[in-house]
Amino acid sequence: MKSFTPLYPVFAIFLGSAIGLAGPPFQTDDPEPIEYKNYEFYTFANSDGTGVETDTVGPAVEFNWGALPNVHLHIIIPAAGILPANKVSLAPISIGPRTYGLGDIETGIKYRFVQETKHMPMIGTFTMIEIPTGNFDRGLGVGKTWFKVPLWVQKSFGPWTTYGGGGETIISEKVPGYRNFPYAGWLVQRSLGKKLTLGTEAFYHGPEGAATPQTKWATLLDLGGYYKFHGDDSFQLLFCYGHTIAGQTETYAYLGLYWTWGEKKPDDD
Repeated sequence: MKSFTPLYPVFAIFLGSAIGLAGPPFQTDDPEPIEYKNYEFYTFANSDGTGVETDTVGPAVEFNWGALPNVHLHIIIPAAGILPANKVSLAPISIGPRTYGLGDIETGIKYRFVQETKHMPMIGTFTMIEIPTGNFDRGLGVGKTWFKVPLWVQKSFGPWTTYGGGGETIISEKVPGYRNFPYAGWLVQRSLGKKLTLGTEAFYHGPEGAATPQTKWATLLDLGGYYKFHGDDSFQLLFCYGHTIAGQTETYAYLGLYWTWGEKKPDDD
């Protein structure tokens, strides 16, 4: 990588999505799609940074559609920011201009292929396709199509829910400074009455490449939750903050608003 060139971040560790009480604001995702003929909309911002650079997403919008039973379709359109630390002690890798613009657009399909039962967890996948809409020369995108291919499991016990799994981020063609890398996470959360749910997760990712801030592996511990303004899932505040507990020093944060609507199930009342 040349000196005085902005770093090219991979957004894989913080452009994920799920239903209202799983996935955002956390980095770990879940296998549960939204209900058939239901919809979700998020507006959010988040950041992920190391001592070399902080990358931001936001304002961003996300839309999910329950297109079929056990299947939902997903898209995120993000504004992206590249904020090098510009520390002389870390030159040349931390030196470069601050850059803002459209990032890589994310599309995806979540598919649940095992239903949860009393003794069996729910199992599914959430394959994502990252479209190279961000300007590669300005450091706002990878420049090639890339994918996230995970497997997630989930089980609930009264007010408690736990879910997790992992997968691989795969770049379709070789791009200098980028590499395929694994990621994995596990989360436990609890409903505290009708309006508040809190959770904590451990999330790991491998080294993402010399052209990214996450040049080494890291495991983060994140704390966050959801506040339901009306006491139901229809309108929520989502929040999360986390920091490295092992590996490269890294900080993660998420803040967003969430709405859901659509056809009620017969037992929703």
